[in-house]
Amino acid sequence: MEKADGCISRPSRKRKLPQEGNDMLNFSLDELTDDLLERVLSWLPTSTYFRLGSVCKRWKSVAASESFKLACSRIPSREPWFFMVDANLNQSVVFDSAERSWKKLNHPPLLSNNCNCDSIPVAAAGGLVCFRNMSGDYFVCNPVTGSCRELPPVYPGSNDLPLHAIAMNAYSNYHGSYKLVLVSGDLSKLSFQVYNSSADCWEEEIMLRRKTDDCTEFDLNGDEDDAVYFLSKAGNVVATNMQRSPSKQYSSVISSKDGEEIVYFLSSSGTVVACNLTQKYFSEYPRLLPVFFEYSIDVVECKGEMLVVMLSDFFESASLRVWRFDEKTKTWNQIASMPPAMSHEFYGKKVDVNCVGAGDQIFICLSSAELCSYVLCDIVANEWVELPECCMNGEAMDFMSAFSFEPRIEASV
Repeated sequence: MEKADGCISRPSRKRKLPQEGNDMLNFSLDELTDDLLERVLSWLPTSTYFRLGSVCKRWKSVAASESFKLACSRIPSREPWFFMVDANLNQSVVFDSAERSWKKLNHPPLLSNNCNCDSIPVAAAGGLVCFRNMSGDYFVCNPVTGSCRELPPVYPGSNDLPLHAIAMNAYSNYHGSYKLVLVSGDLSKLSFQVYNSSADCWEEEIMLRRKTDDCTEFDLNGDEDDAVYFLSKAGNVVATNMQRSPSKQYSSVISSKDGEEIVYFLSSSGTVVACNLTQKYFSEYPRLLPVFFEYSIDVVECKGEMLVVMLSDFFESASLRVWRFDEKTKTWNQIASMPPAMSHEFYGKKVDVNCVGAGDQIFICLSSAELCSYVLCDIVANEWVELPECCMNGEAMDFMSAFSFEPRIEASV
């Protein structure tokens, strides 16, 4: 018996497999029908999609078929990818949580050509990411396939109202539907509008009433007057409890609780505002820290639940914690905390924290004028892992925020 390297091997003393076993070892994927081959390939990681066309003509044909996309849509879930946002907003870089690696994607041509490269990601759901340009136009894109389309214009006059939140919800991936929710108005008089992809139009604006048992009142004279200010990485004067990444200006999450859709976003003073789209009311949650404390905060969604991530200076060190709100006791409870040995390096560095949830994980971007770091937190095991830096063309890249999406080639815009 001759090995591949030309050496002669000794006769094997192992018991020979039965004939049917040998038949299984000699089995080839080429013997599968197209339907079975598509089912097998649909279970591969999404990153292999880019390499299917280079294997053989048959696999290339499979990658382009609609039936293969249908097979992919039947896979229950995919490990999330995190769509990264850098200061220049002109590259599509993702972190693949399945392979724990960075990937560079082709920027969708529609975003580059028609939007003068001023589009920024503002929301994500399922396998889709939503972008918004300076004119207030919205574009929905599948980052894996590069497919992209512009949504109809929002109703005239809507852009005149202060925009607080942009949330996205997807219902299915294969020729499915999704919604884009905009929450706008004064903090004492909020309203929302919904784009429904099934009808390809914006629905009428709906007013939100304040929940009658909400004991927390908005400061109508301007919460920002009591905030702490400092110079950001870009040289702008900003409040420490504000989102400073441009793409996180409308930071929000949407969840379904007891059959009701709720959008959560941060007010100008860093409190969490909940907008119940089903019952058509809004309320403000109690503040985690007094307004004069210096901290950075973001709101995330994990498995349908709203959580808050907060970085604050505490006892001459930095503390990064994850909080859950208890509706019964009306109090915040800590559910995870970064080990002090990891969080101490952020002390006194005016770090901005921008986060996104995906299943049991929270992806955290920590950035300041002095550092840029990315951390994955498993909130169930309370495990914190610092990710390697991203290098493109031999240079390390700094990202300001990220959006989580499932990498699905079948997701339709």
